[in-house]
Amino acid sequence: MSNITSKVITGAKYVYLILFFVFLAGIFNPIINERPLDQVIFGVIVLFVGLAGSILVYKAAITENKRGILLGGGFALIAISFYYIIQFTGRV
Repeated sequence: MSNITSKVITGAKYVYLILFFVFLAGIFNPIINERPLDQVIFGVIVLFVGLAGSILVYKAAITENKRGILLGGGFALIAISFYYIIQFTGRV
């Protein structure tokens, strides 16, 4: 595979993830109900923080170097994402 097609495939993966999180955060609800998109943007950011945490936990599982730092950072990002979700839903 050439270098250009590898970069295109990598870019397509990231575009797919972004679109998945936008739809998961409920992009259609504010559009249909004519509400501001602030909540959707915040939801996408929260999901990306959780994704970054899960990627760090995965990297900790497959690597030997800096396992504790990656594991701690990953679980910290997941906890921050969880806290923001609870705060966003008004349960705190």
